[in-house]
Amino acid sequence: MNRKIAIIGAGLGGLVLARVLHVNGIAATIYEADAGPGARTQGGLLDIHEHSGQRALEDAGLRDAFTSLVLPAEDAKRIVDRHGAVLFDRPGSHGACRPEVERGALRDMLLAALPAGAVEWNRKLTSVAGGRSQPQARFADGTSITADLIVGADGAWSRVRPLLTDARPAYSGICFVEIGLLDAAPRHQAAIDAIGSGTLMAVAPGKGIMLHRHADGTVRGYAALDKPEAWLRSIDFTDARPGLARIAQEFAGWAPSLTVFVRESQVAPILRPIHALPAGLRWDRVAGVTLVGDAAHLMSPFAGEGANLALYDGAQLARAIIRHPADLDAALAAYESALFSRSAEVAAASARNLAEFFGSGAPGSVVRLFRHAGRRQA
Repeated sequence: MNRKIAIIGAGLGGLVLARVLHVNGIAATIYEADAGPGARTQGGLLDIHEHSGQRALEDAGLRDAFTSLVLPAEDAKRIVDRHGAVLFDRPGSHGACRPEVERGALRDMLLAALPAGAVEWNRKLTSVAGGRSQPQARFADGTSITADLIVGADGAWSRVRPLLTDARPAYSGICFVEIGLLDAAPRHQAAIDAIGSGTLMAVAPGKGIMLHRHADGTVRGYAALDKPEAWLRSIDFTDARPGLARIAQEFAGWAPSLTVFVRESQVAPILRPIHALPAGLRWDRVAGVTLVGDAAHLMSPFAGEGANLALYDGAQLARAIIRHPADLDAALAAYESALFSRSAEVAAASARNLAEFFGSGAPGSVVRLFRHAGRRQA
């Protein structure tokens, strides 16, 4: 197949797309805005699902490499109320169907599986133009490229998406603030032990504290609040202590073993407002352009499917291209038809789950959610 394929963004979806194409003898180039692979931290843990993320990695020929990254028993889940009383406790498993891996380690594995030069770093996209001729991508360094196919794998605020749809992500009403403890000081040990061996979720209507205990003894997570973006951005985190104290006030009356992770957090309190694209988003076919991952179906993290869908999108797009080597438009039509269907279902579930986490029924609604999920996986 002698086609030029340009992938915008070196996230999980774009990397898997390039890898599956590569193992099938098709070249692609990834254009990434970051200066290099270590330019940004890549976030926390991901649970990689059998039916989506793991299938994509199998298509990429990386099953064994992925298995070596799995963190045994870190899939443990514990739900508590605001007083710290345990309502649900599922121990970790060494044979889980949704094993946990570090996002950064997974990305590094995918990068290492591509040929030299497959990723061009420091190539920030400014715009994409389409029409009767090949689509063209323009970059901040003044250069441009044309390609037979440009794939937007460039995340929530994709610069490729506007060529396909006017839809933009909308604020969900929930904002995360990064928190964590990076040492196991004796005064923190009881609070850290209360997390269990994996993830702890303390939730109530409109707020929550979600933490993960890593094998190295560190704890990272988020304080979540149902607040307008303007309210959250009014808090000055230039000096982290007063800013964290203001966030901690929202958890007045909560167990000190929970609020200590907010009050004494040792990580930069970065705001993470949760945005989502409309569930069921579709667009009309545009020659030579498509999307994968968050660029196509940004949703809240409360279905646990965002990264898995990105991986699956990348693999499925590659498979469609391989099945239609002489007809790129047919490949994109087949890929997008399936994409729209699967992403609509998951986006709707994600929106429902967000309401369960922070609605009037929390924390009982969250316990029911996990018990139901456990029955489906059994």
